[in-house]
Amino acid sequence: MDPELVAVVAVILAAMAFDYTNGFHDAANAIATSVSTRALTPRIALGMAAIGNFIGAHLGTEVAKTVGDGLVDLPTGVPSLGIVFAGVLGAITWNLITWYFGLPSSSSHALFGGLVGATLFATVGSVQWDNIINKVLIPMVVSPFVGLLLGFVMMVAIMWIFRRGHPGRLNRGFRWAQTASAAAMSIGHGMQDAAKTMGIVVLALYTGGFQSSSEHIPEWVYWTSATVLAAGTYAGGWRIIRTLGRKIIDLGPPEGFAAETVASSVLYFNALVLHAPISTTHTITSAIMGVGATKRLSAVRWNVAGNIIIAWVTTFPAAAFFACIIYFVVRPLFS
Repeated sequence: MDPELVAVVAVILAAMAFDYTNGFHDAANAIATSVSTRALTPRIALGMAAIGNFIGAHLGTEVAKTVGDGLVDLPTGVPSLGIVFAGVLGAITWNLITWYFGLPSSSSHALFGGLVGATLFATVGSVQWDNIINKVLIPMVVSPFVGLLLGFVMMVAIMWIFRRGHPGRLNRGFRWAQTASAAAMSIGHGMQDAAKTMGIVVLALYTGGFQSSSEHIPEWVYWTSATVLAAGTYAGGWRIIRTLGRKIIDLGPPEGFAAETVASSVLYFNALVLHAPISTTHTITSAIMGVGATKRLSAVRWNVAGNIIIAWVTTFPAAAFFACIIYFVVRPLFS
């Protein structure tokens, strides 16, 4: 059997496994606030998030191109496919660790860290550091601050606009509004996270010599990545949903609506305008913190937030570390 074909299939299967873990790991991004405020039942919320992810995957082409062509330069051949394989498995390892502890870390940064770590360890190919800095590291730092600030501003605006409203009627109204904001959030998640898997599949096809362009995305890649992400989302990541929905602040329907609206807006802007693969986890979590800070600073459980921030900071190097170990093990299989 053709070794290039076997290696490409192995990488694609690993990418789909990552896609699935990304789905249940990041399901909380789209639905945690809606579930915690009882705007939606858990299964309806997960189903809606799965559909939104499927739709969003078809809108994230530019993000996929950034991942597939803009992070690492690898020569064609089986050894390079071993690097991609190890990078993806490194990301899966970190996803499972953070899921076990209920920490909403970034699947995106785990994937980027895994690719960079395996490439550096293998000394085959090179890392496009300008793109890593401009499209990964800077957004990694900036997007949480933007989410925090906009979440605060959005919630202050809602409190002022509806200051004379009846609390019961307002809560019922915002529960309905959360259906729309959660749907927007799930589409934004699909635009960002399904696109990253698509980028890995395209990178594997190009590196394995099965297509001549690293930017062309076959239609089957859209459908497969979207379907697997949707399936993973529907499986649900309840540990992280509890962290985001209940442990950072006590959310009501207005707060949930504000956080989801801000986070989805930031995701759309980065995907459609900047073509930057940002973290949906960082964005929604920081928006929730910003919304909660409008009550009083002590309303945010900063000890929980601190653990989340530590997970954010360690994700990139931790995934890189695991990818290096995995590459050392699998390298003979891709020689």
